[in-house]
Amino acid sequence: MTSTVLITGASSGFGRATAQLFAAQGWNVIASMRNIANGDELASLSNVIVTRLDVQDTVSVEETINAGMARFGQIDVLINNAGFGLFGVFEGTSSAKIREQFDVNLFGAMEVTRQVLPHMRQRKSGVVINVSSGAGVFGLPMLSIYTSSKFALEGFSESLSYELASQGIVVKIVEPGGVISTGFGARSASEVAQVCAPADYNAFISHTAEVFEGLREQSLSTSEDVARVIFDAANDGTGRLRYLATHDIESMVRARRETEEESYMAMMRERFGPCACNGDGFNH
Repeated sequence: MTSTVLITGASSGFGRATAQLFAAQGWNVIASMRNIANGDELASLSNVIVTRLDVQDTVSVEETINAGMARFGQIDVLINNAGFGLFGVFEGTSSAKIREQFDVNLFGAMEVTRQVLPHMRQRKSGVVINVSSGAGVFGLPMLSIYTSSKFALEGFSESLSYELASQGIVVKIVEPGGVISTGFGARSASEVAQVCAPADYNAFISHTAEVFEGLREQSLSTSEDVARVIFDAANDGTGRLRYLATHDIESMVRARRETEEESYMAMMRERFGPCACNGDGFNH
């Protein structure tokens, strides 16, 4: 039988590029999104169904899975891609927005996974791919809430991988860095207006915003690049857990994982401190 993939957040960015790639490679694709009006292009493909799925709405999750099973008969790969990023200092971020960040980036992925697992477990096979971020490896200023949600997603994924190995199911984490051609940045920018930081942070915010703006102006990887890594992770037949998806964060990931702690922290504080004139940082 033709393999089937369920992708959340397929209306733009990584999700849409991944849906297009899997479809082009002959897979059946369940392309889920909050607003199906954004899925007309995908819906025109014969091996794709577009469904409404809001990861904060458990009923929509169930309906999407049922629709996919009714159309294609199985779900071989789940790609938890839906997510957004809060940008701003922690102290200026409301409790409601913090909860929303975790509801979407962490608890949403958990809920979709929970509902898909019985179908995979019945067949003793399947792959769950959670799209994390470089910010799931190293902490970044102005992204403390987003970063913490991705750190939690990585911890959940690693722990879950041990449990599901007993059922023939593989868990994988894909870690992209800064990407220009994705809707993620636009939504994150819209969230900034909802953050009201104390004036004491103004100088720090100004400096850090300049750092991120400079990175956004650079030519970085595309959503299609990330989609290819996701596709390879789904098809390589290994138990490998983590996949670094873009070259732009390689040095940061290496520094975080291989550098002695004191040296690493000194480097990051120099780059992102309020008096720093240069810096690096990346987000999903």
